Amino acid sequence: MRHLKFAPSWLRFLTIFLLTMGILFRFSNIDGKVFWHDETYTSLRISGYTINEVKQQLFNNRVIGGESFAQFQGANPEKSLNDTIMSLAKQDSQHPPLYYIIARLWMEIFGNSVTAIRSLSALISLLVFPCVYWLCRELFNVPLSVPGVAIALMAISPIHLVYAQEAQEYILWLVTILLSSASLLRAIRLEDELAQERQKPDLFAIWSIYAVTLAISLYTFLWSAFVAVAHGIYVMINAKLQFTETVRTYLLASLVGFLAFMPWITIVTGDFFQFLISADKITMQSDLIPVFPFLLMQLSRIFFDIDLSSENPLGYLIALSFLILVVYSIYFLCRTTNYKVWSFIITLIVVPVLPLILPDLIAGSIRSSTEAYLIPSYLGIQVAVAYLLTTQLYNGSGSRRSFWYIIVALVIICGLISFKVSSQAETWWNKDMNSGNPQVAQIINQSNRPLLISDAFGNNYGDVFSLSYLLQPKVRFLLVNNQKIPKIPDGFTDVFLLNPSDTWGKTIEKKYKFKTDIVYSDNYYSIWKLAKTRNLRRRNISPNNKLSAELSTGQTILPRKVWPNSKVPIWRKA
Repeated sequence: MRHLKFAPSWLRFLTIFLLTMGILFRFSNIDGKVFWHDETYTSLRISGYTINEVKQQLFNNRVIGGESFAQFQGANPEKSLNDTIMSLAKQDSQHPPLYYIIARLWMEIFGNSVTAIRSLSALISLLVFPCVYWLCRELFNVPLSVPGVAIALMAISPIHLVYAQEAQEYILWLVTILLSSASLLRAIRLEDELAQERQKPDLFAIWSIYAVTLAISLYTFLWSAFVAVAHGIYVMINAKLQFTETVRTYLLASLVGFLAFMPWITIVTGDFFQFLISADKITMQSDLIPVFPFLLMQLSRIFFDIDLSSENPLGYLIALSFLILVVYSIYFLCRTTNYKVWSFIITLIVVPVLPLILPDLIAGSIRSSTEAYLIPSYLGIQVAVAYLLTTQLYNGSGSRRSFWYIIVALVIICGLISFKVSSQAETWWNKDMNSGNPQVAQIINQSNRPLLISDAFGNNYGDVFSLSYLLQPKVRFLLVNNQKIPKIPDGFTDVFLLNPSDTWGKTIEKKYKFKTDIVYSDNYYSIWKLAKTRNLRRRNISPNNKLSAELSTGQTILPRKVWPNSKVPIWRKA
């Protein structure tokens, strides 16, 4: 890689320009998209309350206003940081506490608004750039060429923008993956250099950074364990499958990292076995989709994303184009670099994703909630593409370089177009569970004195909280638990039901002599309107029905065809 010299001035200026654009878009319209189901759970955990406590205080058959939700959506004086950690340990141990601790401290300073909590993710996303610079320097040992292009690609990557504006831990996980990976390569390099100079290495000084960053990564996201497995496979490949001193020190450092994580592992293990033997559990919605279309679409979203649905053939055509680029990048990497370089990137791309897709490959379908688990693969792919583009811009004849200049320009244009479209959208593919919230809120807000009735069954809890961010203060809520029959008071001009089951809806009809008419339906939930007018008749339209739902006014709403991407937990207790 001696041919990769110091980056020319035009490449440095281009990197700075794209980096600036990436930073601006990360903070642009940050509160414009729907604050969706999983983000409301993030705010709940930060508040320190459990779901059971919320159900006791809100889902109690009493009429409340939207302000009642605020107590359970962020930092509050009634609960402490310790309550935040205990809430995770009791009901959501699959999410380690590091991000939630940081978010709790952040919201105590800057408030509980959507802008505040998403700004934390946007700020954390800026750490990606120095971390990927460090990783590329350790991998390729060049001043600014490959690291600069890698920074530029990540600055305008649509998939990075998604998680940089998401009130969840995924962007912090990406930072910890970069840190642990770079520190691993650093430790191996220093140990090799000292061995060549016949000096006795200070193993603690060399490997302590890796042990610490591995523990931090584990406390951010459980899937870091599989990233650690990828690191272990790489170390063995680097040692040519021999039990060398480097392998021994790596195993010791990894053991220290996992021992530091042992307190939370104990909680996760106990919670999981309790879940298995408990009869008190619910089945969360998790759509299954074909594996290869899902992976192809996610690969495309690394470089170009305008929220095309899975049924749009243009999306697959674009995805195939980027698949060719990625496959050639990996081939070129393996052909032109030392095995110590390409084996690291290949293991990072493949190993963490194997436990996710192997069972689904056998079944032929994959859970739609797993796109965030592909973050290590996104990272490896981007580094491989950055290496390809950098080397092609330096080498070859003038005509060949001109071809790759066009490729680079197209990649940049795709990224900037994606950022422009995303910044103006109210929702996106990762929020499809609540993509209908703007339309539903518009329908409900048009009423003079509306009442929204719901229960805590299934996903309704998170849907109610998500919808509350868009409803006007005049809207009142009547929330019940266990599908009890609500006591509907007088004085409301319009009464709406959120995602009622057939039995519950018919029981309410029978008791109050109401007729129900659907006013909105999509793949995830529906809104029904109660009325005493005789000419309204109930239409048996489920959220997944392909027929249109007609309003009493004659308006027609077609059920939206969406790419299902609800980030459902691996398990969750009721």
